[in-house]
Amino acid sequence: MTYEFEGKTEKEAIELAANELGLQRDQFDVEILETQKTSLFKKGYVKICVHTADDEPRSRGSKFESSAASGGTIADPVPQGIFEEKLVDFIKNVIEKMGYEVKAGIVFREEKKLGIKLDSEHSSILIGRKGKNLDALQLLANIYAGRLGHEEIRVILDTENYRIRREESLVRLAYTTADKVHQTHQSILLEPMNPFERRLIHTTLNDIPDIDTKSEGEGLYKQVRISYKGFAR
Repeated sequence: MTYEFEGKTEKEAIELAANELGLQRDQFDVEILETQKTSLFKKGYVKICVHTADDEPRSRGSKFESSAASGGTIADPVPQGIFEEKLVDFIKNVIEKMGYEVKAGIVFREEKKLGIKLDSEHSSILIGRKGKNLDALQLLANIYAGRLGHEEIRVILDTENYRIRREESLVRLAYTTADKVHQTHQSILLEPMNPFERRLIHTTLNDIPDIDTKSEGEGLYKQVRISYKGFAR
């Protein structure tokens, strides 16, 4: 089996792999996939590919579980209570009516958040382009949760660790774009993003001198414009 991990350094990436897979360092091989040195606007990182001999790792806690469950509890995947049972059944029924088989389980519970992981051979379709299908399913799940009397709970859907992979990609995009804007003093308009993704861009670049961000457009999927706010050439 092969898995990909990323850290600020090669050592950090390897330690993360060992912890998440529940393996000792001598139980897997490491291949360096990508290295990014730290610059003014780019955070350095090292991406590795881990090769294991076993069909399954001893303990594979997904990044979705560990990050999203911060402050909460990694959960028993079996729905507990009528609310969770109805919600999971609703999500499965919607996807099955789309024509795809899926398994759904709870991955974390917080006071006002509930994480649900989807397992399917058609995960790429459930994710859709830039995650739009997954976002649409998540929106339906939250609307249904509200109809069940739990408007205060935010339902988060994920599959194949898409959420964390997308987050890492957007952070790199933010720094790379800010670097270009600083060099050219020309603003750049990013692709349409949902509210969470736009907030991530704003937060990532918030403390960088001479760089400004603002959302433009109408509707749910707006675009972030990254601009130079120093003196023009």
